[in-house]
Amino acid sequence: MKKGIIVVDADKCVACRTCELQCAIAHSKSKKLETAICEIPLSQARVKVESVGKISVPLQCRHCEDAPCVKICPTKAMVKDAKEGIVQVKHELCTKCKWCILACPFGVIHLDQGSQAITKCDLCFERLKKDQLPACVVGCKTNALKFKSAKEISKGKKKKYLVQFKKEKN
Repeated sequence: MKKGIIVVDADKCVACRTCELQCAIAHSKSKKLETAICEIPLSQARVKVESVGKISVPLQCRHCEDAPCVKICPTKAMVKDAKEGIVQVKHELCTKCKWCILACPFGVIHLDQGSQAITKCDLCFERLKKDQLPACVVGCKTNALKFKSAKEISKGKKKKYLVQFKKEKN
């Protein structure tokens, strides 16, 4: 299973919303666009593109290390997988109290209007188990979304720092 998080390059996002569409399809019953659009309830995306001025950013669950939604859930429906670090919803335990929505610092947990269930990004857990990337990452045609491990992120930050340091020295 691939382990990592979704990293966003806001400079590359053109707000096409393909990530939203691919996410909704990946979480549909049929997993196919032509039938997913007819399903009841209609599958909802767990990623939302938000825009402020000229900047657009796809937002999804950050799977916080010390997740407030998990801490506040009175029924333990919000759980963090100890091995993979993915915060998931156990729908059979959820009472839809919406405390997790209030606790989320990123505003990325929603009540699905069709099914009346709490929805949030699960990093396409089923796809990860098959060593596939999350659907939003695969669907992003501008490569604004990347799925990276903590090690890759750290390596990239070091490289960026060293390049900047070298420029400042010259």
